[in-house]
Amino acid sequence: MEPKTIPATVYAELSPNPATMKFVVNKLLLEGAATVEYADSEETSNSPLAARLFNFPFVTGIFISQNFITITKNEIIEWDDVVLELREYIQEFLNGDNSVFTTPISENSSDDDLTKTEGSYKPQEPSTELEKKIVEILEEYITPAVARDGGAIHFHAFVDGQLSVVLKGACSGCPSSTMTLKNGIESLMTRMMPEVKEVVAHEG
Repeated sequence: MEPKTIPATVYAELSPNPATMKFVVNKLLLEGAATVEYADSEETSNSPLAARLFNFPFVTGIFISQNFITITKNEIIEWDDVVLELREYIQEFLNGDNSVFTTPISENSSDDDLTKTEGSYKPQEPSTELEKKIVEILEEYITPAVARDGGAIHFHAFVDGQLSVVLKGACSGCPSSTMTLKNGIESLMTRMMPEVKEVVAHEG
């Protein structure tokens, strides 16, 4: 007897970024800390779902993490007018015989694999004990909160007291991201790790 497949369910959550909406799924879309972000339809060759979502004329960005999809829209339409349609569309796609990605993506993928995978991002590996401690604090205290808002944060570098992080999803381009970075993340990191004097967002 084959195990019963649990249907995918999707619900929408507001994020601090008014241009984005987070769609939470009851299934795992990506493993570990790997994330994928698309800025336009030309980048979506490895993701049928992202490609189809860009068919909506108001969609300007798509971010996929463990169990959620964050969609960025333009200003010509309000979320109230499209959120139900998007939620149902994603749910129907996942319950059909469709793949979110055509190639496997995980945090254990090799650099070569990720280079070939458009939109994917593999977090930088810490190389010193101090950097490992910074990453541990990020993952334990900051990553869950950022994910709840529909985004992701990754360690990029630590040089001369300056911690550089990469912001993805709802955090990228959010009007309040600078305040969150300084008042939230920087405040916590400098308190828990005196070696950290400043936290900045890495561009690019």
